[in-house]
Amino acid sequence: MEIYLDNSATTKPCSEAAEAVRLAMEIEYGNPSSMHLKGFNAEKLVKNAKAVIAATLKCDPKELVFTSGGTESNNLALIGGARARHRAGRHIITTAIEHPSVLETIAYLEEEGFSITRLPVDSFGRVKTEQVYDALTDETIMVSCMMVNNELGTREPVEEIGRMLKKERPAILFHVDAVQGYGKYMIRPKEAGIDLLSASGHKIHGPKGIGFLYISSGVIVRPILFGGGQQKGLRSGTENVPGIAGMAAAAQYIYRDFDEDIKRMYRLRSQLIDGLSAIDGAVVNSITEDGGAPHIVNVSFEGLRSEVLLHALEDRGIYVSSGSACASNHPGLSHVLLAAGVPKQRIEGALRLSLSPETSEDDIEAAITAITEVVPFYRRFKRK
Repeated sequence: MEIYLDNSATTKPCSEAAEAVRLAMEIEYGNPSSMHLKGFNAEKLVKNAKAVIAATLKCDPKELVFTSGGTESNNLALIGGARARHRAGRHIITTAIEHPSVLETIAYLEEEGFSITRLPVDSFGRVKTEQVYDALTDETIMVSCMMVNNELGTREPVEEIGRMLKKERPAILFHVDAVQGYGKYMIRPKEAGIDLLSASGHKIHGPKGIGFLYISSGVIVRPILFGGGQQKGLRSGTENVPGIAGMAAAAQYIYRDFDEDIKRMYRLRSQLIDGLSAIDGAVVNSITEDGGAPHIVNVSFEGLRSEVLLHALEDRGIYVSSGSACASNHPGLSHVLLAAGVPKQRIEGALRLSLSPETSEDDIEAAITAITEVVPFYRRFKRK
């Protein structure tokens, strides 16, 4: 038995994505910058992929730049956007619960002389639009807010923030890290006032090592990689054609039966929350009503170590997470749960379970049963 409930860390590539990668590697393996037929065919794959992904966002394919993933997309948006706008001001607003690829990039910009405001969040990790408005100054050039928090699954009011900024301060760049939102919501960046939007292939059943950055037409972003001038000079380097083709196939897959898949995931999420809540000593940290993404549930078992529970479940073929996989190289208390005011004892025993369209009711029931059995067993050995 294998039950994979760590889809926020990465997803299993769908068969369509795997086949697209194979064809691009074995058949259309040319360099898209080459002038011969092999190069032309590779370039065609890239153009077709842009058209496919642009259709999911209702944007122009020319507004997409392919990157190596969410981290590079966030770096390009923040560093490139700040450098392009630095003469207009040096103030950037973000939140305390952003992904490390945003927080660390913001910290780098702070060392470069930019002034940073990190907004606090409520007990579910939500920031309010009014907080963003109140933090604006004459020096503000950019606001960066994630769409869905990767640990709690909280949906941030990015559309409301974007519309507010376009009405009050249209010159301010609005960046949204949508790595956990793309494929879970119908995103319309133009309608939402989003200037820059980051996404990653391996979160939507595509390959690793590929992502994109949406850059609204008219927005200037300075490149952070230099070389052959590919992608209009915004991202030099030979395009990862297999990854690009695979991500486009995954985008088609994830949005093909979108409404049905999302409704089912919400039902599974409710089933999971109900089952976990019934376990003695369990506290669900994620928002349980409106405002939660369909795929993430964060739960704490006070007095137990999350790593112990994780490996106990692994022994049963059930794969979950103790937090953000991208922060695993820097172990410690989750900055997200700390910002949400979760007590240290609960943070130490927190697990994140994340679903996908391929998760079944039987998977959820088996996970609940296993956790119900494992928790009381290890409570007998908890620290006094």
